[in-house]
Amino acid sequence: MDSLAPVAKFLPQVWFFILGLFLFLYVLLDGFDLGVGILSLTSGSEERRGILMTSLGNVWDANETWLVLMGGALFGAFPLAYGTILTALYIPAVIMVVGLILRAVSFEFRENADNKFIWNITFGVGSFLAALGQGFALGSIFEGITVDSQGHFAGGIWDWLTWRSVVVALTLIQAYVLVGSSYLILKTTGELQESHFKTAQLATWTTLAGAIFITVTTPVFSIQLRDRLLDPPLRYIFGVIPILGLLIIGLLLRSLYRKEESTPIIWSFLLFFLSFVGLGFVIFPQIIPPSVTIYEAAAAPSSLVFMLTFVGFLIPILLFYNIYNYIVFRGKIAGESSYGDL
Repeated sequence: MDSLAPVAKFLPQVWFFILGLFLFLYVLLDGFDLGVGILSLTSGSEERRGILMTSLGNVWDANETWLVLMGGALFGAFPLAYGTILTALYIPAVIMVVGLILRAVSFEFRENADNKFIWNITFGVGSFLAALGQGFALGSIFEGITVDSQGHFAGGIWDWLTWRSVVVALTLIQAYVLVGSSYLILKTTGELQESHFKTAQLATWTTLAGAIFITVTTPVFSIQLRDRLLDPPLRYIFGVIPILGLLIIGLLLRSLYRKEESTPIIWSFLLFFLSFVGLGFVIFPQIIPPSVTIYEAAAAPSSLVFMLTFVGFLIPILLFYNIYNYIVFRGKIAGESSYGDL
């Protein structure tokens, strides 16, 4: 049995990384189309909204595949965490699912509707709700989840709703608007593109303000996180991450002010990646912050090995599908008037 101990410890670490990869790919890919959906609420004409919807038409459903895969992997690899987290975050999860349903329904019905106004609003509201639910869930990671001695949820139904979780949710929405604007800069031209250079600049500053606030207040209000962040090696890691973040934001703002088309989305993606790296270091090895670790919540090693074999074949297929999808549908989206009268 002792000879299997290193394997039993290594497998949960592998699955922690895999779940982080799935979450990162979902937030990165579905984040920009949620941002586009939120931006559609501010569009001044039906033609503008049509261009925004067309830019997502062939990619948005593939982006959400990673969310489904992440949910299944969490259930199989860490069943205790799956049950506890979904119980604790029941209302944010419902908000997110309702938002995703509204998006899917409105996207399909809008195509065949004579009066598209209601479906335009529904799509934008659904995008906002999906991002809001995800933001509240992320905020709960910083707040922590109350559990009993067996790792089951022991808190209240509204524990996720605090002033700090609201700040985290609003910051995530701004980050989605930022990456959505960067995507539209890449896909549009003319006055529509010019307007999204402005929304990207504004979203960069609001995202930066929210990120600074979260970074400063989290160690102040969370004793456990403060103790962890002050211990090496996290002390040195989190001394570097904010500096790299400010550097990336500076490069992002420079590319926006220079009206560069392709680099803003690259810097936006790198900013998301850096945020996920920092979040991973903060959480690890916990899967239910602040008390349940991946080793306590993991399924049997045989189950983890079986799932790993299956996922090992699935990940390259899904990545190839996503990459192929974006290659095929690359290029600009042009309106009937080429944005001249927008």
